[in-house]
Amino acid sequence: MPRYVIERDIPEIGSAEREDLRGAAQKSNSVLNAMQAEQKKIQWEHSYVAGDKTFCIYLADNVTLIEEHAERSGFPATKVTEVRKMIDPVTAEN
Repeated sequence: MPRYVIERDIPEIGSAEREDLRGAAQKSNSVLNAMQAEQKKIQWEHSYVAGDKTFCIYLADNVTLIEEHAERSGFPATKVTEVRKMIDPVTAEN
């Protein structure tokens, strides 16, 4: 499945309390479970919270599923970018 980076503009998310983040994760998981029950292939890997944004890493069959999740969950998908390649320190080695 393709991997996507989803940039979400969410004011003050960086100062959100743990309980608020837990609630957001529960909401996202609930929508993902419903979509998967509908045989839609989409999976949340993890997210980074920074300032007024989150950067979420998802696997999905297509960008339409990412957009559907954003609409159903109420979490904006401000920018969605498909990951084409990954590099890390090991990439420098032979």
